[in-house]
Amino acid sequence: MSLVFAGICSHGPGITARTERADPARRGRYFDALATLRAELEASRPDALIVIAAEHFANFFMNNMPAFAIGMAEHYEGPIEDPDWLRIPRRRVPGAKELSRRLLDGLLPRIDMAYCEEWQFDHGIMVPLHFLTPGYELPVIPVNINCQCPPMTPLPRAYAMGQALRAACDAQPERIALIGTGGISHWPCTPDTGKINTAWDQDFLQRWARNEPAALTAYTDAEVYRDGGQGGFEIRTLIAVAGAAGGLGEIRCYEPIPEYACGVTVGRMALG
Repeated sequence: MSLVFAGICSHGPGITARTERADPARRGRYFDALATLRAELEASRPDALIVIAAEHFANFFMNNMPAFAIGMAEHYEGPIEDPDWLRIPRRRVPGAKELSRRLLDGLLPRIDMAYCEEWQFDHGIMVPLHFLTPGYELPVIPVNINCQCPPMTPLPRAYAMGQALRAACDAQPERIALIGTGGISHWPCTPDTGKINTAWDQDFLQRWARNEPAALTAYTDAEVYRDGGQGGFEIRTLIAVAGAAGGLGEIRCYEPIPEYACGVTVGRMALG
């Protein structure tokens, strides 16, 4: 078939680890938007789900940090964090090894992509799956973009990776869904943890919804670090979804929740 669904959501570990600490109204609006996104994802009847995420040194480190990587395993395990702390039980998540290989074959003529036959999921993937595929029956294909340490891929390259992924998906017989998950402004593991730049977040999300590549990829890393913190580098995952979808987006929810250490969001993008 091709790509049949594209959306974005946040993955902050506080969403599950500190659920009850958030303002109930804000939390309720966010969880309602996640429930709607889940229903729409299920209605698209995907055979597999690609999750574009930012990895948090669970599998890659500075001695081996690919710009882009795709999982190519029969299954994955997660969360790598303490499941009692994250409040997500450790489990085995099904993969789609053969489909991953075909996608990789379609990607390599257009973009350099590493692959991994072993991958432990951290909160960057497990938190979204907890809400969107709670039965863990849908095969998952993880895609990682280095958002952790320089040199990071330029933002236009993240958009181009999304376009290459779309072309690879459209060449497959399966129905494929896509979720991009990452932060907007946040300063994890620093004295500024809990700080949120709401104005910067909303400006970025509006650029994402318009899906204008020039505006969406105009940020420098210095500007992102200044206005969005080191967690802001994860906008690459959302930019890649825009490149893959090609249509206009709709921001279903944005709530600044300091207790979750980020502004949380849910969005859906039409397929162009």
